[in-house]
Amino acid sequence: FLGRVEVVRHNGLNILEEAAQSLKTPDPYASEKAAKKSKVHLFVSLSGIDILENKTKFLLYTCPLPTISFCAVLPSSPKVFGFVAKHPAVDMYHCYLFKSETLSYVLVSAIGDVFRAAKKEESVRGSRDLIVEALRHKNKMLQKENSELKRRLADQNNQQ
Repeated sequence: FLGRVEVVRHNGLNILEEAAQSLKTPDPYASEKAAKKSKVHLFVSLSGIDILENKTKFLLYTCPLPTISFCAVLPSSPKVFGFVAKHPAVDMYHCYLFKSETLSYVLVSAIGDVFRAAKKEESVRGSRDLIVEALRHKNKMLQKENSELKRRLADQNNQQ
């Protein structure tokens, strides 16, 4: 884990480049920057990305999937990759940068796969909602028809 940097925009390779450059240039006022590289575990799931400290498994950061807006490998340094996420409470974005000797492209691809799976699940959930709504409507119409038929039957029985 190279560090987390506040960024002004939420997407684009230039944001990753600027964040990487920012981490290379020491800033005495930025406490969030990693003083040295640290090993972490990345947990990527449909709920988001969790970054855990390697030895203690302490949760350093958690980024819900809907807050992540961009993920890519740094073109100028293929071992470095990162993603941009919106802070959940404040209107600001952070770029999380990582270095992997061999897995940068694989990890970015895996994150992309999670986005596609989440979108597909959302789409399926949305179509299920439409089906449920259609069934509710049909049920309501059948209940109206049923009560109308009961009323007619009662009227017929009263006339006899």
